[in-house]
Formats: sequence, structure tokens, C-alpha cells
Amino acid sequence: MHIFCVHSASNRLFSAKIYTIYLEIDTAVIARKALEKEDENDAFRDHLGNYNADYLDELVWPIAETITPLIDCTACGACCRSLMINVTDSDALRMSDGIQMKAEEFKSEFLEESIGGQKIMKSMPCHFLQNNQCTQYEYRFTECREFPHLHRKNFKGRLFGTLVHYAMCPIIYNVVEELKIVTGFKDNEAHE
Repeated sequence: MHIFCVHSASNRLFSAKIYTIYLEIDTAVIARKALEKEDENDAFRDHLGNYNADYLDELVWPIAETITPLIDCTACGACCRSLMINVTDSDALRMSDGIQMKAEEFKSEFLEESIGGQKIMKSMPCHFLQNNQCTQYEYRFTECREFPHLHRKNFKGRLFGTLVHYAMCPIIYNVVEELKIVTGFKDNEAHE
């Protein structure tokens, strides 16, 4: 999929540059390319080490806002099949109320305590995933609501974790690839 994008940094004078973004949505291709780009991604992480964290957020947010709505998460569902998420007490209560189950029953059936003492789902894939869709979407857990966390502050501080999920999440893969161009790490002609 190709889209046209105008690069800009908020609150800065610049010359507009219009270019095409190629979105890779095939998860098998993303997984293969992620393996091929391991060294490149290590170098990119080093490259971003020179950036001010707030400025980097200003670069990431508009890219994520452009790309995220173009990716159909229900065509993938990899996060729901592979991520071990933390579940807060309020998350558990919201979900148990939503599925009309007593909170203690819900915790006993669906949650366990991690080594660090946090509550996590007992099984992967998520029990509530069917046909790549959350059957309890309106009650979903906070970490599910916020994944892939690209809208949050301090992208720089979460970069290692973001790159861990680069091989399985089309949103992360495409945002990182676009960020390589926006930061001058890679030129648009090399973007594929």
C-alpha cells in the first residue's frame, strides 16, 4: 500500500517534502525483513540515541497517527496471540463486569500472578481472541487499549521494547521504517 506524506516537525520552520510511504502489511514479509534488518535496527537505535526525547516524540506521533488507522489489526491479531500483558485490578473488574462474571471467579479462571507479583493472563493466545478480533473489545485491558504505545511520551525510553515487537506488529514495523526516513537514517528511495 502506498500513501503520500508531507514531512514536518511541529513548531519548526521547514521546507515541505512530499514523498510516498510504502506500507508493508504482510506479517510473514515483516517477520522475514525483521530478521534481515537486525543489524540495521541496532544501528538505528544508536542513531536515535543522539535525539532529544521530546523532539523524537514530536517526530513519532504524527507518523503513528498517519499509519495506525491504515493498518487493520483484525487482519493480524499477533499481539493478542503472543503478548503477555499485565492486568490491573480495575482492568479485571471492568472485564469481569462486562462478561457478567464475579471478579474472584474471573481472576481464578483467566489470571495468574507473575514472578514480579503482577496479574497476567493465564494463556496465550488471549482467551477472548476469536478470528483475530477481541470478543470483549469494549472491556479490553488497558495494555490492549494502548498497544503499541506509540502515542505515549518517551518513545526513546521505550525504543528497545518497541523494537522487540517490530517483527510481529505491522504498525510498529511501518512507523519505525518511516522514522528511519524522517530522521535521515535512510533515504526514501531505499524505503521498501
